[in-house]
Amino acid sequence: AGCGVVRLIIPKCIETCVASYLLEQTIFSIENDEEQKMKFNKEEMDKALEKLKAIAIGMGWGKGRDNEKILEYILHTKKIPCIIDADGLNTLSQMDLSILQKTKCKVILTPHLKEFERLSKISIERVKENPIKIAETFASKYHVILLLKGTITIVTNGIETYLIKRGCPGMATAGSGDVLSGILVGMLGYCEANTKIVAAASYLAGMAGELAQEKYTDISMKASDTIEMIPEAIKKIRKL
Repeated sequence: AGCGVVRLIIPKCIETCVASYLLEQTIFSIENDEEQKMKFNKEEMDKALEKLKAIAIGMGWGKGRDNEKILEYILHTKKIPCIIDADGLNTLSQMDLSILQKTKCKVILTPHLKEFERLSKISIERVKENPIKIAETFASKYHVILLLKGTITIVTNGIETYLIKRGCPGMATAGSGDVLSGILVGMLGYCEANTKIVAAASYLAGMAGELAQEKYTDISMKASDTIEMIPEAIKKIRKL
């Protein structure tokens, strides 16, 4: 999606397993506990996040005992855009959300409806009744950019709101949300963290998914097929 360097921060115990799959990315491994989850260590965390322009946290994270400590430390100390997704959202939903009102980070939350229900304590049924208003109110209250996934994706900071009508049924497969977060953190490596850029990342992901579905069909496409079509989507967007 355009960033210069990607750093994957992982538990040390899986470093050798993961390394063989990475050609262009770099790895920083964190000490793990006996359950093979990341342990919080301030010095290690500072080194892991050194010189980063943006971070995405939560995808494949699991339920580590130190997850809350790690997330809290990042939010309190780092002045970078921070995308929280997947298990990062599940971790945040167990914390006092007032931390979002005091963070140094520019926080972007990317929940689907069930994750947003856990986070906001508002039922999916209620959200569906007035999703734009509820999303805007939540984003404004907690000073975040909220990307609420759905048939129509809502991107809002409470003042500025975009509705993204891109995507396709073939994207309803494991990993598609991770692809979106990857595109978003890639763009934030060289773009300002604002509502329009978050909306643009969602648009790019949706268009790439549509192109993947054209090539592989809605039945057979996988999340990695969306990644394959990112360059083609960028070409089309540049012509708009």
